[in-house]
Amino acid sequence: MSSCLPKLFLAAAALATALIATPALADDTAKDANKEAQAKPDESKLPPFPADKTVKQTTTIGGKTLSYDATVGSLPVLDEKGKTIADVMFIAYTVPGKDRPVTFALNGGPGASSVYLNLGALGPKRVQFGADGNSPSDPAMPIDNPGSWLDFTDLVFIDPVGTGFSRSRVSEDETKKKFYSIQADIEYLSRIVYDWLVKNNRLMSRKYLVGESYGGFRGPRITHYLQTRLGVAMNGNVLVSPYLDPGVQNDNGDLSPLPWMLTLPTITATNLERQGKLTDAAMAQVIEYTRGDYVVDLLKGRSDPQAVERIVKRVTELSGLDPVFVRRAGGRLETQAFLREVFRNEGKLGSRYDANITEWDPFPFSPDQRTNDPLLDAIIAPTTTAMVDFVTRTVGWKYVGRYNALSYDVNRLWERKDEPRGSVQELRQSVAIDAKLRVLIVHGWGDLSCPFMASKLIVDQMPLMGDPNRVQVKEYAGGHMFYSRGDSQQALRRDVIEMYTQH
Repeated sequence: MSSCLPKLFLAAAALATALIATPALADDTAKDANKEAQAKPDESKLPPFPADKTVKQTTTIGGKTLSYDATVGSLPVLDEKGKTIADVMFIAYTVPGKDRPVTFALNGGPGASSVYLNLGALGPKRVQFGADGNSPSDPAMPIDNPGSWLDFTDLVFIDPVGTGFSRSRVSEDETKKKFYSIQADIEYLSRIVYDWLVKNNRLMSRKYLVGESYGGFRGPRITHYLQTRLGVAMNGNVLVSPYLDPGVQNDNGDLSPLPWMLTLPTITATNLERQGKLTDAAMAQVIEYTRGDYVVDLLKGRSDPQAVERIVKRVTELSGLDPVFVRRAGGRLETQAFLREVFRNEGKLGSRYDANITEWDPFPFSPDQRTNDPLLDAIIAPTTTAMVDFVTRTVGWKYVGRYNALSYDVNRLWERKDEPRGSVQELRQSVAIDAKLRVLIVHGWGDLSCPFMASKLIVDQMPLMGDPNRVQVKEYAGGHMFYSRGDSQQALRRDVIEMYTQH
């Protein structure tokens, strides 16, 4: 079944299972982890962050050269006694001019920095990663980003504590309490947004929030907290491949049809893409079948002996999989099993973040997948190299701490007890509070980590509060990071510009 944990941790769970089954290997791994922990620098003893620094930059968007200020800086997180307990780094791109909106951007995880949205989706420069054929050892040279949003909004990228260069100044136990739980995370990140606005005299600007993956989980909660606790109203949210409702995605597939309803349309989309037949019209038929005959036959079970036969026949046609495999699965296509099966003859694995992106399976005869997701480890090098070079050399914000594009430690320490409730409650409430607030939810057709069908079902169950277009779901070719494909990135840009012009 699907789970939308951040950009590095999904296949690690399968690897952890293998380690548990091999005690000697688990012991060695634990020893290595302890050695690594002991070797880590004590963040509290690292030198203070440098002062904020700004450099002038240019980029070309839509054939026009745009001059802007790139600022690397930080904001303190204070406890109830006024003591600084963390430093949060941000990167802001601003263009001189009146009445420009400002957009805050966060990635997910928990444990992911904002580098993916910054250097992949909407920042003024981009580094190619996340697409088929990209290599970690390709030159990580930033180039002008034709899909950037900077021509119509200023951009502020925030790295939560433990990601990027952002750091806690308190003990690990206190860090877990203050930063690595859902409500604490929402409260301090909301305050960072507020503090940046005050510091930069931007409270009166139009304001937007972008969250990707677990950042999409954060988005509605931060928006609602800003509205009701800090007195700051967002004009709109853009939720990119969001993890809105973990309960839906982690439902019991032995009884509930929901897990299989979420995966089938995406699996079908990947099959259609391989055939060059992926279109909105084709996917509309798939969605209709998923909502209709598929779910009805799943619920009938053995009460209708022909139900399984109908499911197997139709799912085989849609997925392009071996009918024997589909029959053994009862037409219920589990994500990781599918990703190994569809490319098994090639000796490759598909990625749950973009099912048609593959890498060699280093353990093809193992009954279980023993390696991390094909996409995850490959994106760490280019994003880290490009971002650290930009911050320390281009901008000249010199710091000796480690940069974490993805942090296993943050994810490991995260408190998840309230996570299954999701953020749909805050999504509904924030839209109800503000009759002008707009929300654009965007997905890649081929994303099995945060499948688009979940957002479709969530939004369709929301009450109609005025204009039905205030909350929309749109899909594009590609996967979790569909913006790695130029056409999809441009389609996203057009849809975002349309939303921004509405409010």
